[in-house]
Amino acid sequence: MPARRSVVIGVDSSTQSTKAAAVDAATGELLAVGRAPHTVTGSSGARESDPGEWWTALAAAVRTAVREAGVPASAVTGIAVAGQQHGLVTLGADGRPLRPALLWNDTRSAPQAAALAGRLGGPAGWLRRTGSVPVASMTAAKWQWLREHEPRRAEAVTGVRLPHDHLTERLAGVAVTDPGDASGTCWYGSGGRAEPGGASGAARADASEGKEPAGAYDHGILDLIGLDPALLPAVAPGGATPVGTLTAAAAEALGLPRTVVVAAGTGDNMAAAVGLGLGGAGLLDHPVVSLGTSGTVFAATRARPADAGLAGFAATDGTHLPLGCTLNCTLAVDRFATLLGLDRDDALPGGAGGGGGVVVLPYLDGERTPDLPHAAGLVTGLRHGTDPRSVLGAAYEGAAFTVLRALDHLLAACGLDPAAPDVRDRPLRLIGGGARGRVWTETVRRLSGRPLVVPAAGELVALGAAALAAAAVSGADPVALATAWGTGTGETLPAVGRDEEAWDRIAGVLSAATPTLLTPGPREAGSASADGVR
Repeated sequence: MPARRSVVIGVDSSTQSTKAAAVDAATGELLAVGRAPHTVTGSSGARESDPGEWWTALAAAVRTAVREAGVPASAVTGIAVAGQQHGLVTLGADGRPLRPALLWNDTRSAPQAAALAGRLGGPAGWLRRTGSVPVASMTAAKWQWLREHEPRRAEAVTGVRLPHDHLTERLAGVAVTDPGDASGTCWYGSGGRAEPGGASGAARADASEGKEPAGAYDHGILDLIGLDPALLPAVAPGGATPVGTLTAAAAEALGLPRTVVVAAGTGDNMAAAVGLGLGGAGLLDHPVVSLGTSGTVFAATRARPADAGLAGFAATDGTHLPLGCTLNCTLAVDRFATLLGLDRDDALPGGAGGGGGVVVLPYLDGERTPDLPHAAGLVTGLRHGTDPRSVLGAAYEGAAFTVLRALDHLLAACGLDPAAPDVRDRPLRLIGGGARGRVWTETVRRLSGRPLVVPAAGELVALGAAALAAAAVSGADPVALATAWGTGTGETLPAVGRDEEAWDRIAGVLSAATPTLLTPGPREAGSASADGVR
């Protein structure tokens, strides 16, 4: 008789939805994907979601994936969650969330981030200790916002979790995180030693043997923000670390046996890196551009980054994952298409269509990179003869420019010279929902001047999570496993000449507008909207 197929589940719990991928653990074949939506609420910079809805969506998506894969529930051997980063989940005495989670793109915490960035000796001190400078998206700033605006709730908190931590705890009944997702909090650093409510038993064992732990909670920062380390989850050595099996309640909700191994899991960007085969056992110093609700640029590297324009994340396999992130990408451009009454594929380049020179900075949710949390959308260069399709094209250009602008910082953080020919010719791996769009692909090619690799696999975060699950079951290296699966391979598009005119036009508008239009003046600093179009 043929051996029974072993199936693992990789969960991508993102801002807008949950996707659960059922994957053959031996071959990496994607058998089925289950999906369920999330609701995001809030205005004027607020962005929140109910963590209970994430759990309901996870259970529904997993059940759908197993059913559509046509495999028995008993074939499932492992599961891992990759979640949206930075979100603040606060638990009460009953272990349930006290309030909706504050999401990564909630910009109300911008004043708290700015205040924190001025402590510890300023940005250089934060870079030395955590690899990142606080911005509105970071969890530490959100905790400070909660303490200032909802002090009674903050005092009632008995547990602080990231989104993926919360879901992993619902699966296995264990409060645990991984170095990758923890590195997005601004209270986790590469030095020192984690303690109970800090490092996992394995990490403490490393320390007792004279090995430096991969990372630890920074108790000085926790003291600064008034956060008791006992409220935090333990830190597993990596996202593929097995942390237990399904609880009885989780097994019933998912329709799976209790023997399913639960991996520690990680953040969505770290899981995407695994799915692409980036890491110590795969590709190092190969940049990735991800086009989704947010736009990101990242690479796995052995260099410890120290650039204020980047988030100095840890990868989930022990390498580093410097990342530049923007708040406004595909969703913002789709909003412009709706306002203009156009289909998203109707766009013309911003310099075309009569009058020329249209520039759109689509910062509808404020912006993280560059750090302009109070910015609103900006349109300039309109003429009587301007074609609406050029305005839409300029929105694409503005969003792509903002993502690509971080690329040189990323390469330098990896210890590379961005102008060196061998670095300049290194292809960008283009992923995310935008990578499936013709206009997005053409815009990135034109503004980057680089060759692109567009992986054939469309669910790289879920596939990366599946590799973590499979590695938790087998003990294999998750990056090596994903590389063997071939999930990061795809079509290569040759470079085209970089559109220097468009690049310089957008850069000039951003430079000129930042001091006056994209930052709040003295009278509006406390009430600047992140939702309007100026």
